[in-house]
Amino acid sequence: MFHKDDFREYRHILGFESQQKFKDFLSAKDIKAEIDFCYIEKLNNRLLEIFTKINKSYYDPCDIESFLQNYLFNTYDILKNNGILNNLNNQGRRKEEVYFSWMRGFLVCEYFKKAISEIFDIPIDKIKNIGDDDFHSLQTFRRTPRADLEIDNYRLEIQSGFQGINDIKEHKVREAKNILNDKNIKTLVIHFDLFNGQVAFVDISKIQDNDLNWITRQQMEGQSVFNIDSNYFQWLFLNKAPKIEDLSL
Repeated sequence: MFHKDDFREYRHILGFESQQKFKDFLSAKDIKAEIDFCYIEKLNNRLLEIFTKINKSYYDPCDIESFLQNYLFNTYDILKNNGILNNLNNQGRRKEEVYFSWMRGFLVCEYFKKAISEIFDIPIDKIKNIGDDDFHSLQTFRRTPRADLEIDNYRLEIQSGFQGINDIKEHKVREAKNILNDKNIKTLVIHFDLFNGQVAFVDISKIQDNDLNWITRQQMEGQSVFNIDSNYFQWLFLNKAPKIEDLSL
């Protein structure tokens, strides 16, 4: 029977003192794929096209060139210059695809922030950014259950759907219930369905564990999600944004 020292000697002869480095060598995990910046350029152009089209049909269009420069291209430069693009990872997806998903969600939040201020009837500068995504630092650039924005007695979780499938992840609901119990602050998901041009408002602080809208989504590796029922959608992009008091929450 062989001894572990025999294995250690074998790895030593091959030039490896560290088991982990040898594992990485055998699996080629030590070879880091280079970022395809030509692909990212095409992704950025697609984001430009998406929000240009939305802006043309939106009830309150903005200066789209200025918006894209400030929030798409300038933010992209920050991510690139701070070395964050090279370290993006999400369950084996390409770094470029992770970047595209993050940037798309970031742009949705920034584009509709003016509408959110109108819904709650407060100035934009009174909307607090409390989410954990910080694109200046790799150490703080992480997705967590924390909400994105805070207004008065609401924490706002801004999310978006692009395929006509509209769900809320279970961990967001758990976090919302913890915040309600600890701080008596509600969490409102504002879900922008870009595929259908509609917006849902869901107070996830009061979702019950036995709610019939809980489902298992196979596309998300069998995770439990809260499917947003059609009754939660109360605003079409083509129409003026509603006021908070007119919403059924």
